[in-house]
Amino acid sequence: MSMIALNCPDIEVVVLDINEERIKAWNSEQLPIYEPGLEEVVRQCRGRNLFFSSDTTKHLAEADMIFVSVNTPTKTSGIGAGKAADLTYWEGAARMIAAVATTPKIVVEKSTVPVKTAEAISKVLKRNCTDPSVTFEILSNPEFLAEGTAIEDLRMPDRVLIGGGDSEAGQAAIKQLAWVYAHWIPQERILTTNLWSAELAKLTANAMLAQRISSINSISALCEATGADVQQVARAIGMDSRIGSKFMNTSVGFGGSCFQKDILNLCYVCEGVGLKEVADYWMKVVTMNDYQKQRFVERVISAMFNTVARKRLAIFGFAFKKDTGDTRETPAIDVCRGLLADGAKCVVYDPKVTPVQVFRDLSAPKFEWDRPHGWGKSERHITENVQVVADPYACAEGAHAICVLTEWDEFKSYDYQRLYDSMVKPAFIFDGRNVLDHEALRSIGFIVYALGKPLDPFLQKSY
Repeated sequence: MSMIALNCPDIEVVVLDINEERIKAWNSEQLPIYEPGLEEVVRQCRGRNLFFSSDTTKHLAEADMIFVSVNTPTKTSGIGAGKAADLTYWEGAARMIAAVATTPKIVVEKSTVPVKTAEAISKVLKRNCTDPSVTFEILSNPEFLAEGTAIEDLRMPDRVLIGGGDSEAGQAAIKQLAWVYAHWIPQERILTTNLWSAELAKLTANAMLAQRISSINSISALCEATGADVQQVARAIGMDSRIGSKFMNTSVGFGGSCFQKDILNLCYVCEGVGLKEVADYWMKVVTMNDYQKQRFVERVISAMFNTVARKRLAIFGFAFKKDTGDTRETPAIDVCRGLLADGAKCVVYDPKVTPVQVFRDLSAPKFEWDRPHGWGKSERHITENVQVVADPYACAEGAHAICVLTEWDEFKSYDYQRLYDSMVKPAFIFDGRNVLDHEALRSIGFIVYALGKPLDPFLQKSY
């Protein structure tokens, strides 16, 4: 919405939320999320044609076009639990719109939703609007930006996808939204489809990106077993123009708010139409991701003489990737839980993640992160065995090992001699992102484990 406001000064953009604290944060000097370049855009537009408000009744009634970006978490109970999307918040938003609508509205799906959601939402809107003359047109406009590069992704997107109905009114609504984007995006990059294709394209795009990560991660395990180097393998295959080099970096696992959720959702849709084999195929992407995280935990424990009980482990990075404070589905959660289960003391440092968020994530049940209310309870064993610090050197002091779980650029420039000197010996580094200079670290004295690389002799079992 900020980028639309920036590029369309003739359009008034109002961001609504029923959470008044969140709206206060967006109107303050300290924005509630970190994203490179976002603060500058908000400051330029806020108060001019970009506004943040909790007055849903007023602004929904006045709006010509409404983008719905509410949470669509994975269901935790009932039919489809663990896979299906929970559309409670989407339905609530639709009822709220219908209750105040007195003029025609174009309602745009921004949340990632299952195929055919537009059909269900259309019924909710029409049956709950008291004025029978009010019409609603539903569009699907999935978002393909990546966190950490979101502003640039919006400034120069690969494509903008708009799905709508085949009727005259549906096509007119598509043109309206395309006109908004055409303020700064070339016409040839604005794709139009039917509703179902647009909804499915978002799920499929995320599933295929996650598939690439799981594919190279599976090869990283084979590389370790055979003495091959996964980065050399990835470079060799990435130079094939049919494959390409993007999403070919092995890691401790993928995270973020979309990949796993969308694959589970895709699997549920496939099962619902009787395509069990298709669902099983995509489920393997999630299974491989879980395997990679567990494999990393087991490598840490086995390297440290088969126990990390009462050992201090420095966790470098908790966000799911660099240049964001977002921790949703971050692999760091499962890695830390695995280490804590073996008795470790985890000390976390991340330049953008707050202590409150770390404790909340490590305590929350699966899928609760996507609920607007969050999770407020921290379990006792978490608070007793996890510490969050604001300095990487304090994090590593007295530690037996450093585990790199996010690829923050700053991790490359630390004084690793100083870190080594402050640690218990033998001092280990487990690089879950392959971002460090491993030979330089070995020359200092570290025992280094890097994903998909030939194993350090110290880590090789002699039996």
